[in-house]
Amino acid sequence: MIFKKTNLVGNYIIDLEKKDDERGFFSRFFCKKEFSKKKLNTKWVQANNSMSKKIGTLRGLHFQKPPNAEVKLVKCVKGSIWDVVVDLRKNSKTSGKWFGTKLTEVNRRMMYVPKGFAHGFISLKPNSEIIYLVSSYYNSKSEKTLHWKDPYLGIQWPIKPKLISKKDSKGMSFKNTKLIS
Repeated sequence: MIFKKTNLVGNYIIDLEKKDDERGFFSRFFCKKEFSKKKLNTKWVQANNSMSKKIGTLRGLHFQKPPNAEVKLVKCVKGSIWDVVVDLRKNSKTSGKWFGTKLTEVNRRMMYVPKGFAHGFISLKPNSEIIYLVSSYYNSKSEKTLHWKDPYLGIQWPIKPKLISKKDSKGMSFKNTKLIS
């Protein structure tokens, strides 16, 4: 695995090293030893699967407040998404900053989302599907949504969203978010 730091403290893009042969390829999605070397989370309690039927389906920006804050490891297994994270940590030098990248079935890239980050994505192809590991169990009382089009954040979405849930369209502004310590 090749770990690449982003412009946000603690956030990584992970490229998989493939071993190819006549059958296809093999690569590791997760290795406790390699994640431990980088001091990244190695304990996962859930593996989730999400599929977006239509291009322009926006999901997020979701996060869970402590004590249920979670780490995520996101991988697109079919289609293409533009994945984005926002640093919500009060004492972080990158608090209020965002990072986005394309995750596709072709590039096999993953996004490591640390605790204290909001996460969301928009589908760039029909029937785009992701698998993501999470470090904490889902808790509806801890879940919050940051508004995807908050002018303070100025996230540059690559396409205009066409489908957004009611919950996600009513997300809070960054300025009204109680930052996570």
